[in-house]
This record gives sequence, structure tokens and C-alpha cells, in this order.
Amino acid sequence: MAETLLQTLKRAPGAIAWYVQDLMGDNSYQRYLEHHRSNHGEEHQPLSERAFWRQRMDDQDRNPGARCC
Repeated sequence: MAETLLQTLKRAPGAIAWYVQDLMGDNSYQRYLEHHRSNHGEEHQPLSERAFWRQRMDDQDRNPGARCC
């Protein structure tokens, strides 16, 4: 039992970091690349990271959704 608790405590910081990164959208580009690879293959090149973030910000400006500002 003590080993299991210790293992859980060792994993907790990584799990918290993953959750915060996912919540803030830090993993969005990586998820986009995975989606692009699985759905589009080699048909066309994915957006560069810079172009991806620019498009994402432009989309949020056009469609603010639940944002307050």
C-alpha cells in the first residue's frame, strides 16, 4: 500500500502539469498534427506551428464563444 501511494505521489506533478497544459491549450498543435496525420495522411502538408496558432487566434477573434473579453 505504501508503495502504491508513493508511486501515485510521484506521478501527481506530471498529471497536474498535463491537465493544466491541456486546459490552457498548450497541446493543441500536437493534437492538430495527430489529427492531420490520421485523417489526411500525405495528401497535403500540415500548417506550420506559427500558422496554426495564428489561425487559431484569428478564429477565436471571429468567434469568441464563451470568452469574457
